[in-house]
Amino acid sequence: MEEKFKQQPANCIKVVLFGPESTGKTTLSLQLARHYNSVWVPEYAREYLQNKWNNERKTCEPKDLLPIAEGQMDLENKLAQKTDTILICDTDLLETKVYSEAYYLGYSDPMLEKYALENTYDLYFLTYIDTPWEADDLRDRPNHREAMFKAFENALIDNNRPYILLKGNKKERLETAVKYIDKLLKN
Repeated sequence: MEEKFKQQPANCIKVVLFGPESTGKTTLSLQLARHYNSVWVPEYAREYLQNKWNNERKTCEPKDLLPIAEGQMDLENKLAQKTDTILICDTDLLETKVYSEAYYLGYSDPMLEKYALENTYDLYFLTYIDTPWEADDLRDRPNHREAMFKAFENALIDNNRPYILLKGNKKERLETAVKYIDKLLKN
């Protein structure tokens, strides 16, 4: 069972878009994948939870977190084999862990906790809350953006993850991200 959550070896640089809901992660991750003509790992939770909402009119529950983590890692591990340059990840298990703790009174399943901390990435881009809120079926905390941002930032700091804060409009964020990814690609 544990293998389902483990990162498989890959010959590429892995970058993660990280931060609260409605901060432009998917938009930017798609832009970066296009810019580098590389592979994008979508956020598995979006599809999983949208299906749950459409079929049951229910939102995320604690029992959903391990299937979400498993689906995310399955996607990442498969797609990482399709590039030898850069893999752009719309999310990772550390993000799932942050949401779990924020929504379920500090609780994170021990399996999620273990692999959220063991799986590694070359760089995180922490997306700031200076983008307009966009409501959808799954987003539910427009009035908690600052607290959620701090939870994400603290997760990166507490777990000693390399990160760059992205602020500004889409163009500014893309330019900043490209600058730092180009540095990684030169090393």
